[in-house]
Formats: sequence, C-alpha cells, structure tokens
Amino acid sequence: MGIAVALVRSAFLVDAVYAESAREHGLTAQQGQLMCVLMAQPYGMGDLGAMLGLAKSSLTGLVDRTERNGLVRREPDPRDARAVRVALTPRGGKLVEGFYAETCRRIEKLTAGLGSAERETLAGLLGRVVLDNEVPVVFMELAEGTPDERRP
Repeated sequence: MGIAVALVRSAFLVDAVYAESAREHGLTAQQGQLMCVLMAQPYGMGDLGAMLGLAKSSLTGLVDRTERNGLVRREPDPRDARAVRVALTPRGGKLVEGFYAETCRRIEKLTAGLGSAERETLAGLLGRVVLDNEVPVVFMELAEGTPDERRP
C-alpha cells in the first residue's frame, strides 16, 4: 500500500472511530472537534474557523447548536470589546473530558497489532508530518495537563 492510500485510509479509520465515540457521548463529530479545541482555552470565532476549517456561517451554526445544548458559551473577548470568545461550560468540560479520554483509548487501540517500537516509530513519523504541515492543535496529548491547567 502506498503512502497516499495508507494516509487516506487511516484518516477514514480515525474519523469513523471519532464519529462513533462522539455519537455515544451525544455529540456530532464536529461538536466533538470544537469541544476538544476549547479544552485548551477559549477562542474567538475567527481563530476557531481557521482551526476547524469552517466558513463563518458554518461555525456560527455549530457554536449555536452546541451552545443550545449547554456545552459552550459565548463570552466577551477581554482584548476586543466588539468580539466574543467561545468557552466550554462546566457541563461541556466534564463531557469533553470523558469523550476525549474514550476517543484516545479507541484510537490507540487501532495500533494494537504493532509492537511498542513500531508504535513509537509510527507516532514519530506522523508527528513530523503534522508539524511539517503546521496542522492546528485540534487534539492534544493527555499529558498536556487538565483543561484548568491549560487555560491562560
């Protein structure tokens, strides 16, 4: 299998696991992505749109739906009185922690057939691809701290 086919098929595999985990937590995959991004800190709508690759209208709809479910809230941006930031609510924070941990567990299970050295090699190579292509931080390592420790 060539690199293009392997990467595309693995992306589909991870997307399917992510979507299934989101569904089981009462979320859409996009809501799960939004909430995982917000685990790090609140973000403005422009930054969220860029990170998630969404047009303004699509992002507004996503935030509206997630806000109606009581999982995120809009709050004033302390640096710009005209702007708002999106932040997790306490309920959203609890939900995303469970979703995140379960999703990590399921995705890591995909490599169960590899030895530890192979897993380290795969992680190193994929990490380089991600860093070389400046992929936004939409999912972070568990070791990067709890959501409260990551907030500015």
